Amino acid sequence: MKQAEKVYEKELYTIWQNQKFESELETVDGLGVSILDAGVHNEDNAGPDFLNARIRIGNLTFVGDIEIDSDYRDWKQHGHNINNKFNKVILHAALNNKFNQPYVYTKDGRKVPSIILSEFVDDDDVSIIVNKFKAGNEHTLKCGEISDGAEVLLKEKFIADLGIERFKKKCSKFYGRLKELKFIDDLRISEPVIKYDLSEEFEAKTYSHDDFNDRALWQQLLYEFIFEALGYSKNKSNMLKLAQSANIKFIKKFENRSNFLEMIESSLFNIAGLMPDKEKLPESQSSEYTKALYTNWDEIKEVYDGETYDDAEWNYMKLRPQNFPTIRIVGGARFLIELLNNDLISVMIKKIDEIRNLTVLINSLRSLFVIKSDGFWQSHYVFNNKSNEQIKYFVGASRADEIVINVVLPFFAVYFDVFGNQELSKKVFKLYSIYQQRTDNRIVRDVADALRMREQAKKTVYMQGMIELFRNYCSKGKCLDCEIGKAIFN
Repeated sequence: MKQAEKVYEKELYTIWQNQKFESELETVDGLGVSILDAGVHNEDNAGPDFLNARIRIGNLTFVGDIEIDSDYRDWKQHGHNINNKFNKVILHAALNNKFNQPYVYTKDGRKVPSIILSEFVDDDDVSIIVNKFKAGNEHTLKCGEISDGAEVLLKEKFIADLGIERFKKKCSKFYGRLKELKFIDDLRISEPVIKYDLSEEFEAKTYSHDDFNDRALWQQLLYEFIFEALGYSKNKSNMLKLAQSANIKFIKKFENRSNFLEMIESSLFNIAGLMPDKEKLPESQSSEYTKALYTNWDEIKEVYDGETYDDAEWNYMKLRPQNFPTIRIVGGARFLIELLNNDLISVMIKKIDEIRNLTVLINSLRSLFVIKSDGFWQSHYVFNNKSNEQIKYFVGASRADEIVINVVLPFFAVYFDVFGNQELSKKVFKLYSIYQQRTDNRIVRDVADALRMREQAKKTVYMQGMIELFRNYCSKGKCLDCEIGKAIFN
């Protein structure tokens, strides 16, 4: 549980201890509650909030523990229902209980009465508490309050194992797509215009490394996953679709042109549907660059037989201008120049093979994906409006980090494995295991805080493991399938 929420509940602890209620307490199902002894406040993060309380519910007197939550749902969300330490709770007190649920249940199946504190506390006091602290956290771990119950070494090993598992999943995804590309290439079909079935024949087919000798397969594979990474969560599916529509074979039709970059940009922007309406664009906004994109498209569309998309399909909401699809596409266009004109795959293979110092190698790979701005897009985020400040990078260092971790390393792990180079395959995995990236995300920060592992989270293998933990265990309530959860709740 994050710190703000803990402080929020401390306000409720004070009300409980001082018995500052406006009327006699009742359970949700109508039984009177008298506090004979409020109990001893549990200063430890683990376990119920008040221990050894003595209360009367109806005509019966109970001795046991009290749990106080900001919301009725917190009982399950914080994992109290699967935690042995909460088996002696005799009353659950929640500030809010939207659906007036009368009970919670302990791990041993015992039914515990619940009361709704907001019904018995002065409205002004409730408002002060709510306004003072905003409760809730979408990435809260159920074991967050008591994660110290698991040994540090156990947490580190489990998270690292999950980080390795996540890497292997990415490698499987890359290899699966590589086989798809080979299969549809053998059938001489084009996607996504023609729909194809990969079921029985595809699943039954076996491949050798000789089947993957075509460099264009690897170029297309890298192209697709780089574009997907450039799209972030908001536009990744659109960017992937764009790379499949304007595929390598199509882009290569223009590689001998002196204006190759311009032809790539015209292809990508027009297929993506991001070009402004030529007839409606004011002359003042119609630069030589945009005019050239229109002119080039008149030629390109004669050899493009795929579908085009609509501007409405792209997401701009809650995106920094630096992450607009226009900027990501021009960054992607420059990546394609490196991939096709400068044989980027061979450049990276040479670096992985020859650079012995792994830290130097990491920095060298990262630098290949930091793309500085140039030309029209140094001063524009969109076609018809000039930006107030200069754009320095199409792809910055933090996004380059993400590309190396999530695309380049699994790509080459598969590449070297396919061609039987186990030494370099192991070297790639070693890179992943020591990589320290410069940024994190909300999920990682919240999980790291809950598990007291902020220092370890600087390392990519732990960072990726935390994402895997949250998505496949915490968010699905699979606490007792998790090694950390087993140690804490059992």
